[in-house]
Amino acid sequence: MIPTPSEIFAQYERGEIERDEMHALMALNARELIAEMEEDRLNPAAALMEYLLSRRAASRLVRKHGGRLLREILHALSLERDFPPSRLLWNASHPDVPLHCFLRMRREPVFRVDSIAAKDGDVVVEVGYGSAAKGKTAKRTFTLKRGPDWKLRVAG
Repeated sequence: MIPTPSEIFAQYERGEIERDEMHALMALNARELIAEMEEDRLNPAAALMEYLLSRRAASRLVRKHGGRLLREILHALSLERDFPPSRLLWNASHPDVPLHCFLRMRREPVFRVDSIAAKDGDVVVEVGYGSAAKGKTAKRTFTLKRGPDWKLRVAG
């Protein structure tokens, strides 16, 4: 699995990889994005449908829970190493990236936030990810707690 851009920069800053390796890994990330853009260009109807579905889902979540909390949740999930959708969420804390960009309703790998619930100061989040085939989407529940710095982190 290719590391996310934020992981690549962290590795570079710690001296674990050289500058050429950093550029090569960033190029791999860029190629993935370009491939998706080319796919959207070849199938604009599917791209439009994905855009509308993800925008509607993000709007519902923001209306119900607030954009700030949703962005915090997505950022906390992006820090999970063994969570495949973290590759999609690496820049979720950046306020200039619209929240709907992180949700993938039909395009594989899908990533959906099924529910968010606050319990005793914790936040319990249920997500679905992976395959778009009906009944094949993996489900996972995370409990997020606020740390001493008041940022949400996955508990456990």
